[in-house]
Amino acid sequence: MVDNGDVSELRALAGEAVSRLGDLSHARLNPAFEELGMAPVPQDAGSKRERIELSFRQVSDAEMPQVARRLLEHRDIYVSTDVRYRLEDLLWATEFPLEIPKKTRRELARALDLPDLTLHGDRFLRLIDEFWITEDSGLFLNELLNGMRAVTLMDRIKRHVIRNPGDWSTEDLFENVGAFEAGHARFGRFLQGLVSADVLLDESLQMATVGTINEHLKPVGIELRKTATDGGYPIFTLVSTRIHSNGRPKNVIFASLRKPDIRFTSSVDNDIEIVGGRPDDNLIYDREIPEGGLRWRDLHAWWQETRRISDVVEARMDLYKRLLKSLPVESPGQINFFNAYHKVFAPSVDVPALLPEVWMHWDHKTVQERGPLALLRSRMDFLLLLPYGQRVVLEVDGIQHYTRDFGRTPDTGKYAEMVCADRDLRLRGYEVFRFGHDELRDPADAEALLRKFLPDMFRHLGVAHGG
Repeated sequence: MVDNGDVSELRALAGEAVSRLGDLSHARLNPAFEELGMAPVPQDAGSKRERIELSFRQVSDAEMPQVARRLLEHRDIYVSTDVRYRLEDLLWATEFPLEIPKKTRRELARALDLPDLTLHGDRFLRLIDEFWITEDSGLFLNELLNGMRAVTLMDRIKRHVIRNPGDWSTEDLFENVGAFEAGHARFGRFLQGLVSADVLLDESLQMATVGTINEHLKPVGIELRKTATDGGYPIFTLVSTRIHSNGRPKNVIFASLRKPDIRFTSSVDNDIEIVGGRPDDNLIYDREIPEGGLRWRDLHAWWQETRRISDVVEARMDLYKRLLKSLPVESPGQINFFNAYHKVFAPSVDVPALLPEVWMHWDHKTVQERGPLALLRSRMDFLLLLPYGQRVVLEVDGIQHYTRDFGRTPDTGKYAEMVCADRDLRLRGYEVFRFGHDELRDPADAEALLRKFLPDMFRHLGVAHGG
């Protein structure tokens, strides 16, 4: 989510880009508005400039990041180099909270061998052009006096890096493109690009370069980690080394209306089946969790396909109602939390899915049968499955968590059980965040709280959360 101060700047930059629509004919304006995610405006609503302004005014703050992203997709048409750079920095800052200090950047640059990075010159130059402003003229007085054309940064890079290797070191290159002063997100994405197969066509060189970079990133708690492959080549992503990385979940049982009765249909494949009760008493997401975590778009697609609902909007509403149904009516704070989460990130579906009433443990034997080995705290209020195996538990604590006799008597045993369960979850790699029920009693208070907390939490965990 883009902060309020940045939304104003984002709107100003996007408005500057959108003004270029004035070069189009009246007939082509509405298709262009649609392409950018803006509202259509009748042709008789005024001049082209008035129609553009009217459509752009209807873009809400929540929708502005998506409009900015679409402008960037068509940057050759609408966006100048300078505006592109500033739009990217604003959008990327919400997706990359990992900080790479200037000292680390400089030490890293000194360790990298520039000839290795530029083995495939054209590919390297494309990467440089993607992340840095290279066409600004760097006019020098002697060149002007000699009647020479303005020399751009790209001209100088070609001369000192490609045609005359050895003129510049990697540190010289980073200095000239502005890498030491750039935002953390831009510098991080640039590093990911440097070690990609788009630049380095040799996997062993990719691995060696990643090793060199990680040596210098390790002290600040970051590393380039292999997260996927593309055409057989590894893809590396910058992640925090301070976050526990779990394996991918195999079965997620959630939105439970009652405790499931489970049996294994194949213990080898870990295939499970819930027997007894109604089929929809418990939902099971049994697809592979993507490397980027489980997002609403994944859950919507699963629901639409398994429920055979043809209309996308209808499928989303149907899933929302089913998830809401699983929340306990005696916990309005939990219901307010769920509704506020949707309001904070609407209309984006590219954010982590909030799974309610998730079974953490399952024990077919009762407490009486198993005694102290029984898993007493078996269900989570909410679960987020985030990138790189991160798992976040969100709990809403009512008086039942630390009292007995319907809230009349404090129960230190219940409290001890709760904190013990938290310790167990953290040791198993879960992040646990607790909310007092009174914080969420009022829907408006719940929304205000989550608008501040959720972006901060996602930034802390290094998770992209849309706009």
